[in-house]
Amino acid sequence: MTERRKSAGLPDKRRAIVAGALTLFARDGYTRAGLDAIAAEAGVSNRTIYNHFSDKAELFQTVMQESTQRVADTMVDIIDRHLSKVADLETDLVDFGLAWLAVLTSDLAPHFALIRQINAEMEHIPPAALALWRETGPGRTRRELAERLRRIAQRGDLAIDDPVRAAGHLMLLISADNLTDRADLHDEDALRAMVTAGVRTFLYGYKR
Repeated sequence: MTERRKSAGLPDKRRAIVAGALTLFARDGYTRAGLDAIAAEAGVSNRTIYNHFSDKAELFQTVMQESTQRVADTMVDIIDRHLSKVADLETDLVDFGLAWLAVLTSDLAPHFALIRQINAEMEHIPPAALALWRETGPGRTRRELAERLRRIAQRGDLAIDDPVRAAGHLMLLISADNLTDRADLHDEDALRAMVTAGVRTFLYGYKR
């Protein structure tokens, strides 16, 4: 009975470790986040971490994989909701852009803090974790967006030779990097103005 209870608790401890590691990696970066601090954040011992992960690199890759999966699933759902059936192209693209940016201030925000840390210390990140993130995160969402833009172009509303490139342009034009201040992520009027300008620029280049 005791052994069964211990085994039943393992998934909870693993989840706590991954959640604690995400918090620390997002705050301190891969290099500075130590396993002692991660164990303290997760409320477990160092030994418990090693019961689940061989080292910090494996833990980091797991954090990246699970966090990226959650965010990519959310982004793909946003693409499906807003761009599967387009009635008014500009309006639907603006609504898509606003929903896309809203993820940055949702409960998925720690993932984006983690990505900023990765960009700051790229040379220290395990290559396998980087490759996994690029393929299952930005790569996947860009391909999904490209496919929706291709379908809109087939309908005759857009003139697109390279849907993947067009998807990249749209993502850049509605990026939070275009905001004057990061605080504008919480300013609905500033956010809508920025996304609308980005969408109109996109349509200027791609509308048939």
